[in-house]
Amino acid sequence: MARTQLAEQQPAATPTPTPTPTPTPTAAAPPQPSKPAAEAPTLSTSAARQYCVNIADAAADAKFAWQKKALLDIAQDLEKRVARLDEKIAEYQRWVTRRDEFLKKARDNLVLIYSRMRPDAAAMQLVAMDEETAAAVLLKLDPRVASTILNEMEPAKAARLTSTISGAAKDAPGAPPKGNPEAGKS
Repeated sequence: MARTQLAEQQPAATPTPTPTPTPTPTAAAPPQPSKPAAEAPTLSTSAARQYCVNIADAAADAKFAWQKKALLDIAQDLEKRVARLDEKIAEYQRWVTRRDEFLKKARDNLVLIYSRMRPDAAAMQLVAMDEETAAAVLLKLDPRVASTILNEMEPAKAARLTSTISGAAKDAPGAPPKGNPEAGKS
């Protein structure tokens, strides 16, 4: 009896097909060929469509939250790397400072050693080393000591070192000194 009363109260519903929306081509996207109905599932009921509409905002929010978390993770990693690089820079600056202090002490000691050497021995040592180093040592020596050392050198080498000290020597090593054009001719 309950079934018959329920059936009498509800009108007979005839299923009416709902039209499926057809995508309209836009200027930005090229038209795509239509797919057979078996391959592309379509939403045939209004409940399914309503579900998709209702969940779209939540899905977008979840996607944005995931992207935000990913960006925060990347930012934290970047901050850690920058901190490590800053530490390395500070460490390298300390090493460079220590090296410069050592070199300054070594140069000062080297100058002191050459100033206390006999001029002929110092001249032989300076002739044997590269010109820039020898010129730097001579430049730091007391002028009286440097002149006695230069006096003990061969005149060509002494002239070359003097030119290097004055900044006029830009030729390759072994080239005749400037100002003596006849030196290269035989």
